[in-house]
Amino acid sequence: MTLKIHISGGVPPYEQVRAQISEQARSGVLPAGYRLPTVRGLADSLGLAANTVAKAYRALETDGVIETRGRNGTFVAAAGSAAEREGAAAALAYAERARRLGLTRADALAAVEDALRAAYGS
Repeated sequence: MTLKIHISGGVPPYEQVRAQISEQARSGVLPAGYRLPTVRGLADSLGLAANTVAKAYRALETDGVIETRGRNGTFVAAAGSAAEREGAAAALAYAERARRLGLTRADALAAVEDALRAAYGS
């Protein structure tokens, strides 16, 4: 696993850690079951505070990208796991809410495109 943190950039370090691990897990660079370094170990190797890495790990766990197995460590979750299921559930909830609000399909899709641009950048 290789992570590069740019302190001078506008993106917080925890978000850089979260995004890079997430992308590496999604692309298969980090396969399902891959054991991640401890929070303290990764923080030391990146020159970050342990709380910064812990915040990234919590976000990744919430997203279903990684799973913590107690004293056994933290691992990349199975592909197509909780993250995809949660994403599908969120999409369905949004679609139902948009319909109740009376948005047309085109307006609902435009709102999603705007939100994705804001979240991921152009």
